[in-house]
Amino acid sequence: MSDLSALASLSSALTATVAQAAPAVVSVHSHRARATGFLWKPGLIVTADEGLADEGEIALVFADGSTRPATVAGRDHTTDIALLRYDAIAGGATRLTGELPALGSLAVVAAADHGAPTAALAMISKSTGPWRSLRGGEIDARIELDTRLRHSQEGGLVLSAEGKAIGMAVMGPRRTLVIPAATIERVAGRLESHGRIARGYLGVGLQPVKLDDGVGAMVMSIDKNGPAAAAGLRQGDVITALNNQTFSGMRALMRELGPASVGAVVEVAGLRGGEPIRLTLTIGERPAA
Repeated sequence: MSDLSALASLSSALTATVAQAAPAVVSVHSHRARATGFLWKPGLIVTADEGLADEGEIALVFADGSTRPATVAGRDHTTDIALLRYDAIAGGATRLTGELPALGSLAVVAAADHGAPTAALAMISKSTGPWRSLRGGEIDARIELDTRLRHSQEGGLVLSAEGKAIGMAVMGPRRTLVIPAATIERVAGRLESHGRIARGYLGVGLQPVKLDDGVGAMVMSIDKNGPAAAAGLRQGDVITALNNQTFSGMRALMRELGPASVGAVVEVAGLRGGEPIRLTLTIGERPAA
Protein backbone atom coordinates (compact mmCIF):
# COMPACT_ATOMS: atom_id res chain seq x y z
CA MET A 1 0.00 0.00 0.00
CA SER A 2 1.39 3.42 -0.94
CA ASP A 3 1.89 6.15 1.64
CA LEU A 4 -0.97 8.14 0.14
CA SER A 5 -3.29 5.12 0.28
CA ALA A 6 -2.37 4.50 3.91
CA LEU A 7 -3.07 8.14 4.75
CA ALA A 8 -6.42 8.03 2.95
CA SER A 9 -7.35 4.84 4.82
CA LEU A 10 -6.46 6.44 8.15
CA SER A 11 -8.49 9.53 7.27
CA SER A 12 -11.50 7.42 6.33
CA ALA A 13 -11.24 5.42 9.54
CA LEU A 14 -11.10 8.59 11.66
CA THR A 15 -14.08 10.04 9.79
CA ALA A 16 -16.12 6.90 10.44
CA THR A 17 -15.14 6.87 14.12
CA VAL A 18 -16.28 10.45 14.67
CA ALA A 19 -19.49 9.94 12.67
CA GLN A 20 -20.41 6.92 14.76
CA ALA A 21 -19.91 8.81 18.05
CA ALA A 22 -21.48 12.12 16.98
CA PRO A 23 -25.13 11.24 17.79
CA ALA A 24 -24.20 10.61 21.44
CA VAL A 25 -22.41 13.94 21.86
CA VAL A 26 -24.23 17.13 22.90
CA SER A 27 -23.40 20.76 23.54
CA VAL A 28 -23.86 21.88 27.15
CA HIS A 29 -24.79 25.55 27.52
CA SER A 30 -24.80 27.04 31.00
CA HIS A 31 -24.40 30.60 32.26
CA ARG A 32 -21.63 32.10 30.09
CA ALA A 33 -20.09 28.66 29.63
CA ARG A 34 -19.96 26.23 26.72
CA ALA A 35 -18.85 22.63 27.04
CA THR A 36 -19.59 19.17 25.68
CA GLY A 37 -21.32 16.18 27.21
CA PHE A 38 -22.31 12.71 26.10
CA LEU A 39 -25.28 10.37 26.58
CA TRP A 40 -24.36 8.13 29.48
CA LYS A 41 -27.78 6.57 29.96
CA PRO A 42 -31.23 7.51 28.63
CA GLY A 43 -32.07 10.88 30.16
CA LEU A 44 -28.58 11.33 31.68
CA ILE A 45 -25.63 13.30 30.33
CA VAL A 46 -22.06 13.18 31.65
CA THR A 47 -20.04 16.36 31.29
CA ALA A 48 -17.02 18.08 32.81
CA ASP A 49 -17.72 19.77 36.12
CA GLU A 50 -15.18 22.51 35.35
CA GLY A 51 -17.00 23.35 32.13
CA LEU A 52 -20.33 23.82 33.91
CA ALA A 53 -21.39 27.14 35.40
CA ASP A 54 -22.07 27.22 39.14
CA GLU A 55 -25.58 28.59 38.71
CA GLY A 56 -28.24 29.42 36.16
CA GLU A 57 -30.18 27.43 33.61
CA ILE A 58 -28.65 24.63 31.56
CA ALA A 59 -29.54 23.79 27.96
CA LEU A 60 -28.51 20.80 25.89
CA VAL A 61 -28.13 21.11 22.12
CA PHE A 62 -28.31 17.74 20.37
CA ALA A 63 -26.81 16.65 17.08
CA ASP A 64 -30.20 16.97 15.34
CA GLY A 65 -30.36 20.65 16.37
CA SER A 66 -32.99 20.20 19.07
CA THR A 67 -32.54 21.97 22.41
CA ARG A 68 -33.74 20.69 25.77
CA PRO A 69 -33.42 22.02 29.32
CA ALA A 70 -31.41 20.03 31.85
CA THR A 71 -30.89 20.00 35.60
CA VAL A 72 -27.90 18.96 37.67
CA ALA A 73 -28.33 15.43 39.01
CA GLY A 74 -25.03 15.71 40.85
CA ARG A 75 -21.47 16.94 40.47
CA ASP A 76 -18.10 16.00 41.90
CA HIS A 77 -15.40 18.64 41.56
CA THR A 78 -12.66 16.26 42.79
CA THR A 79 -12.98 14.01 39.71
CA ASP A 80 -14.33 16.75 37.37
CA ILE A 81 -17.49 14.76 36.66
CA ALA A 82 -20.99 16.24 36.53
CA LEU A 83 -24.23 14.42 35.74
CA LEU A 84 -27.14 16.19 34.05
CA ARG A 85 -30.72 14.99 33.80
CA TYR A 86 -33.19 15.79 31.03
CA ASP A 87 -36.61 14.50 30.01
CA ALA A 88 -36.23 11.66 27.54
CA ILE A 89 -38.89 9.18 26.48
CA ALA A 90 -36.16 7.02 24.97
CA GLY A 91 -32.54 7.44 24.10
CA GLY A 92 -29.27 5.71 23.53
CA ALA A 93 -26.43 5.10 25.92
CA THR A 94 -22.68 5.28 25.44
CA ARG A 95 -20.88 2.01 25.98
CA LEU A 96 -17.69 2.83 27.82
CA THR A 97 -14.73 0.48 27.91
CA GLY A 98 -12.30 0.04 30.77
CA GLU A 99 -9.47 -0.88 28.40
CA LEU A 100 -6.45 1.38 28.86
CA PRO A 101 -4.98 2.83 25.67
CA ALA A 102 -1.39 2.03 24.80
CA LEU A 103 1.21 4.76 25.08
CA GLY A 104 1.72 6.35 21.67
CA SER A 105 -1.59 5.17 20.23
CA LEU A 106 -3.98 7.58 18.53
CA ALA A 107 -7.19 8.88 20.06
CA VAL A 108 -10.00 11.16 18.90
CA VAL A 109 -11.94 13.66 20.98
CA ALA A 110 -15.52 13.82 19.73
CA ALA A 111 -17.15 17.06 20.91
CA ALA A 112 -19.76 19.61 19.88
CA ASP A 113 -20.06 23.37 19.52
CA HIS A 114 -23.61 24.77 19.49
CA GLY A 115 -24.74 21.27 18.55
CA ALA A 116 -22.40 20.94 15.57
CA PRO A 117 -19.97 18.02 15.87
CA THR A 118 -16.27 18.84 16.27
CA ALA A 119 -13.25 16.60 16.58
CA ALA A 120 -9.60 16.68 17.65
CA LEU A 121 -6.90 14.13 16.91
CA ALA A 122 -4.43 13.29 19.66
CA MET A 123 -1.77 10.84 20.74
CA ILE A 124 -1.80 9.09 24.10
CA SER A 125 1.22 10.76 25.71
CA LYS A 126 0.82 9.05 29.09
CA SER A 127 -1.03 5.95 30.24
CA THR A 128 -0.32 4.78 33.77
CA GLY A 129 -2.08 3.59 36.91
CA PRO A 130 -4.43 5.20 39.46
CA TRP A 131 -3.77 8.64 40.90
CA ARG A 132 -5.38 11.35 43.01
CA SER A 133 -6.30 14.77 41.73
CA LEU A 134 -5.17 17.91 43.53
CA ARG A 135 -8.68 18.06 45.01
CA GLY A 136 -8.47 14.53 46.36
CA GLY A 137 -10.44 12.70 43.68
CA GLU A 138 -9.56 9.07 43.04
CA ILE A 139 -8.92 8.60 39.31
CA ASP A 140 -8.56 5.01 38.08
CA ALA A 141 -5.87 5.71 35.46
CA ARG A 142 -3.61 8.57 34.45
CA ILE A 143 -4.22 9.16 30.73
CA GLU A 144 -2.89 12.28 29.01
CA LEU A 145 -3.39 13.56 25.47
CA ASP A 146 -0.90 15.63 23.48
CA THR A 147 -3.55 18.05 22.22
CA ARG A 148 -5.12 21.25 23.50
CA LEU A 149 -8.86 21.53 23.93
CA ARG A 150 -11.09 24.46 23.16
CA HIS A 151 -13.42 25.26 26.04
CA SER A 152 -16.38 23.95 24.02
CA GLN A 153 -14.61 20.57 23.71
CA GLU A 154 -14.15 20.01 27.43
CA GLY A 155 -16.30 17.05 28.43
CA GLY A 156 -15.93 15.50 24.99
CA LEU A 157 -15.91 11.77 24.43
CA VAL A 158 -12.45 10.26 23.98
CA LEU A 159 -12.31 7.41 21.46
CA SER A 160 -9.48 4.94 21.01
CA ALA A 161 -8.01 4.06 17.63
CA GLU A 162 -10.45 1.14 17.58
CA GLY A 163 -13.37 3.52 18.06
CA LYS A 164 -14.04 2.49 21.68
CA ALA A 165 -15.13 5.16 24.18
CA ILE A 166 -12.37 5.20 26.81
CA GLY A 167 -13.37 8.30 28.79
CA MET A 168 -13.96 12.04 28.88
CA ALA A 169 -11.54 14.82 27.90
CA VAL A 170 -10.93 17.56 30.48
CA MET A 171 -8.51 20.43 30.88
CA GLY A 172 -5.88 19.64 33.49
CA PRO A 173 -3.03 21.84 34.72
CA ARG A 174 -0.90 22.45 31.61
CA ARG A 175 -2.19 19.32 29.86
CA THR A 176 -5.29 17.56 28.56
CA LEU A 177 -6.43 14.66 30.70
CA VAL A 178 -8.82 11.77 30.17
CA ILE A 179 -11.19 10.85 32.97
CA PRO A 180 -11.29 7.09 32.34
CA ALA A 181 -14.38 4.96 31.92
CA ALA A 182 -14.00 3.20 35.28
CA THR A 183 -14.01 6.51 37.14
CA ILE A 184 -17.01 7.80 35.17
CA GLU A 185 -19.05 4.67 35.84
CA ARG A 186 -18.25 4.72 39.55
CA VAL A 187 -18.78 8.43 40.17
CA ALA A 188 -21.72 8.97 37.79
CA GLY A 189 -23.43 5.92 39.28
CA ARG A 190 -23.13 7.40 42.75
CA LEU A 191 -24.36 10.79 41.53
CA GLU A 192 -27.37 9.15 39.88
CA SER A 193 -28.39 7.34 43.05
CA HIS A 194 -27.32 9.82 45.75
CA GLY A 195 -26.79 13.16 44.02
CA ARG A 196 -23.37 13.66 45.60
CA ILE A 197 -20.13 11.98 46.56
CA ALA A 198 -19.47 11.66 50.28
CA ARG A 199 -16.34 13.48 51.51
CA GLY A 200 -14.61 13.43 54.85
CA TYR A 201 -15.31 16.29 57.25
CA LEU A 202 -13.35 17.42 60.29
CA GLY A 203 -15.48 20.44 61.16
CA VAL A 204 -12.61 22.90 61.54
CA GLY A 205 -11.12 25.84 59.71
CA LEU A 206 -7.35 25.35 59.57
CA GLN A 207 -4.41 27.63 58.89
CA PRO A 208 -0.88 26.26 58.25
CA VAL A 209 1.71 27.48 60.77
CA LYS A 210 5.47 27.02 60.97
CA LEU A 211 6.86 25.01 63.86
CA ASP A 212 10.40 24.48 65.06
CA ASP A 213 10.41 20.95 63.63
CA GLY A 214 8.14 21.39 60.61
CA VAL A 215 4.60 22.64 59.96
CA GLY A 216 1.28 22.30 61.70
CA ALA A 217 -2.33 23.35 61.23
CA MET A 218 -3.86 25.82 63.67
CA VAL A 219 -7.57 25.54 64.40
CA MET A 220 -8.92 28.96 63.45
CA SER A 221 -12.63 28.10 63.65
CA ILE A 222 -14.63 25.10 64.73
CA ASP A 223 -18.08 23.71 64.00
CA LYS A 224 -19.56 23.17 67.46
CA ASN A 225 -21.57 20.23 66.10
CA GLY A 226 -18.73 18.75 64.05
CA PRO A 227 -16.33 15.82 64.57
CA ALA A 228 -13.45 17.98 65.82
CA ALA A 229 -15.54 19.58 68.56
CA ALA A 230 -16.83 16.16 69.61
CA ALA A 231 -13.24 14.94 69.87
CA GLY A 232 -12.30 17.85 72.13
CA LEU A 233 -10.33 20.07 69.77
CA ARG A 234 -10.47 23.79 70.54
CA GLN A 235 -9.85 26.99 68.68
CA GLY A 236 -6.13 27.80 68.88
CA ASP A 237 -5.00 24.16 69.02
CA VAL A 238 -2.27 23.21 66.54
CA ILE A 239 -2.51 19.83 64.81
CA THR A 240 0.94 18.30 64.31
CA ALA A 241 0.18 14.70 63.26
CA LEU A 242 -2.61 12.34 62.24
CA ASN A 243 -2.23 8.63 62.98
CA ASN A 244 1.43 9.27 63.84
CA GLN A 245 2.03 10.78 60.40
CA THR A 246 3.54 14.26 60.61
CA PHE A 247 1.28 16.95 59.16
CA SER A 248 2.68 17.84 55.73
CA GLY A 249 0.28 20.47 54.42
CA MET A 250 -3.32 21.33 53.67
CA ARG A 251 -3.28 19.78 50.20
CA ALA A 252 -2.16 16.41 51.56
CA LEU A 253 -4.83 16.59 54.26
CA MET A 254 -7.59 17.29 51.73
CA ARG A 255 -6.48 14.34 49.62
CA GLU A 256 -6.96 12.09 52.64
CA LEU A 257 -10.56 13.20 53.17
CA GLY A 258 -12.01 11.14 50.33
CA PRO A 259 -15.15 8.96 50.35
CA ALA A 260 -13.36 6.09 52.09
CA SER A 261 -12.38 8.33 55.01
CA VAL A 262 -15.96 8.83 56.28
CA GLY A 263 -16.34 6.99 59.57
CA ALA A 264 -12.61 6.36 59.99
CA VAL A 265 -11.12 6.91 63.45
CA VAL A 266 -7.86 8.87 63.54
CA GLU A 267 -5.44 9.72 66.31
CA VAL A 268 -4.75 13.45 66.40
CA ALA A 269 -1.55 14.79 67.95
CA GLY A 270 -1.22 18.49 68.58
CA LEU A 271 -0.26 21.36 70.80
CA ARG A 272 -2.46 23.36 73.15
CA GLY A 273 -0.78 26.36 74.71
CA GLY A 274 2.56 24.78 73.82
CA GLU A 275 1.75 21.53 75.62
CA PRO A 276 1.26 18.25 73.70
CA ILE A 277 -2.23 16.75 73.40
CA ARG A 278 -3.59 13.55 71.87
CA LEU A 279 -7.21 13.06 70.83
CA THR A 280 -9.30 10.46 69.00
CA LEU A 281 -11.46 11.83 66.18
CA THR A 282 -14.06 10.09 64.02
CA ILE A 283 -14.18 11.64 60.55
CA GLY A 284 -17.69 12.73 59.57
CA GLU A 285 -19.37 13.30 56.23
CA ARG A 286 -19.12 16.77 54.76
CA PRO A 287 -22.57 18.41 54.80
CA ALA A 288 -24.16 19.15 51.43
CA ALA A 289 -23.48 22.67 50.27
